[in-house]
Amino acid sequence: MGRHIYKKNAFILIVGLLVLSLAACGIGGSSDEKTIRVGTSPGPYSELFISAIKPILEKEGYTVKLTNFSDLLQADIALSEGNIDLNVDQHTAYLTNFNVEKQANLTPIVHIPTVRAGIFSNKHNTIDQVQDGAKVAIPQDPSNAGRAYLLLQKAGWIKLKPGVTPLTATQKDIISNPKHLNITTMDSAQIPRAMDDIDFGILPGSIVYASHIDPKKSLLSESLIKDLELVATVDKKNINTKWAKAVVEAYKSEDFKKYLAEHNKNDYWYVPSDLK
Repeated sequence: MGRHIYKKNAFILIVGLLVLSLAACGIGGSSDEKTIRVGTSPGPYSELFISAIKPILEKEGYTVKLTNFSDLLQADIALSEGNIDLNVDQHTAYLTNFNVEKQANLTPIVHIPTVRAGIFSNKHNTIDQVQDGAKVAIPQDPSNAGRAYLLLQKAGWIKLKPGVTPLTATQKDIISNPKHLNITTMDSAQIPRAMDDIDFGILPGSIVYASHIDPKKSLLSESLIKDLELVATVDKKNINTKWAKAVVEAYKSEDFKKYLAEHNKNDYWYVPSDLK
């Protein structure tokens, strides 16, 4: 009988130690309040975080652990599953769409510098050179397609229905296309490869960066609306953590303002008003 009780107690002790060990390893969350696990994706926003924000956080005593993802979707899935704590590669419109599709609770904590989408061309030097029937490629994902239609309207090439929600605009919302543009949707990453076969392409800032295209070659840049500004993103349950607040403070810090003053001389980054 005594041996049975001993074995039972030993089993309970082992299970307890295992639970404590898993908690210490940070399964489902950061290992401690001073560790921030960041999911990075190819593009300028992760690069900006690594170059400018990470050193600020480390100076405040935080350990920043980076996990690389091949694309934003995988980073968002990891964030929603608790395998990372933060990413900085999406705008609010993309985040909202992800939450709806994946029934997730990702939440922005601060708007951050953003690279504007623009109209690019390998064949023309100005938007005034648009010809009747010109071939125009735009991103196929809904949020970036919507911003592309807004940019085409800004160029004076099309007119959208009055009152159309900007980020849900489609070709069906075009009420005037005087140049009879041949608008084709495709994966954003494929547009730079098609530039020799089209007249104009709408490229988001992350694609301009990834394709090593000089942003100064943009013939016209978009007028950013709030939903297209990039945001630092966490799971909703973490918005009031000390480390999340530290991330916000880092983006709003004097050190970051000094970094931008030195590295944003050509106005490459659009800086939200609350960071100025």
